[in-house]
Amino acid sequence: MKDWRETLIGPTATIHQAIKAIDSSSRQIALVVDGEDRLLGTVTDGDIRRAILRGADMDAPVGNVMKDEPHVARESDSKERLLSRMVSESVRQFPLLDDNGRVTGLVYIDELMTPAEKRDNWVVIMAGGLGTRLRPLTDSAPKPLLPVGDKPLMETILEGFLEHDFRQFYISVNYKAEMIRKHFGDGARWNATIRYLHEDRPLGTAGALCLIKDRPTEPIIVMNGDLLTRVNFQHLLDYHREHKARATMCVREYDFQVPFGVVKMADNRITGIDEKPLHSFFVNAGIYVLDPELIDLIPKGEFFDMTTLFEAIIAAEHNTAVFPIREYWIDVGRINELNQANGDFGKEFD
Repeated sequence: MKDWRETLIGPTATIHQAIKAIDSSSRQIALVVDGEDRLLGTVTDGDIRRAILRGADMDAPVGNVMKDEPHVARESDSKERLLSRMVSESVRQFPLLDDNGRVTGLVYIDELMTPAEKRDNWVVIMAGGLGTRLRPLTDSAPKPLLPVGDKPLMETILEGFLEHDFRQFYISVNYKAEMIRKHFGDGARWNATIRYLHEDRPLGTAGALCLIKDRPTEPIIVMNGDLLTRVNFQHLLDYHREHKARATMCVREYDFQVPFGVVKMADNRITGIDEKPLHSFFVNAGIYVLDPELIDLIPKGEFFDMTTLFEAIIAAEHNTAVFPIREYWIDVGRINELNQANGDFGKEFD
């Protein structure tokens, strides 16, 4: 609980300042307090992401997204009681209050759990693509092994998961598979376990999941092997759980500017002209969380993309969630994006 004071912000703070407090403390929460540290409300990482989906102004007052009746605990509560309440109330942390409502600490669920009780989610990295758009670079090496910064692209992906204590990995391979196997081996170099899903032919962004022989017991994270991001994957899993989702898709904002004046009409009359309007969309970011039983929706040995899987999930009326990425993210699919990733690397990943 050494960094809990970093989560404190005042009632005049903006949503953007709440984000800075959440990120600097790594506790997924900002505590809104008055001048005497009395708790007024809380803002979680999930609250921020839901605000992004609503199109909220990040310079708006934090009160616009604050929970003014949050889950709290007493500083005198035992660890057993705190953990029991966290499980039953589906929360990850409690602000600890004294008898006057002042914040005296912040307890996080991982601090109360033994290592055996912590989740052991599998991560599947899809690395079987041909890397056609990056030729001629991929004529001699698969895209996951292309250098970004001072190491191969997929090594940075792996380290991003290790940073958040994930240790169980599958890597789907096809094109130049042996080069990937030789570089990553069994994962012992990173104190991790790496197994491989070998595609005899390309199976799409979801098809390789049917090659997993042992059914996982916890939700799995699936990620395309050509992405670089600073997403906190534990936050992603918590969001999936909080929304009681069977499948969660990460999305990012994409802006498209029409290069012409858009003419507004009523019948044959011009009612206005919108000069070069900017449109914003949320698009698929290539990172997903899936409950294990959804693997049964994937046909064995057939080409099957993740978008097709989500269509099947929606058709089956399973609960889904959208996780908006607010952190650094880039798809290293073309030469110009590879150059940009190399330029960004020292700032984002060192």
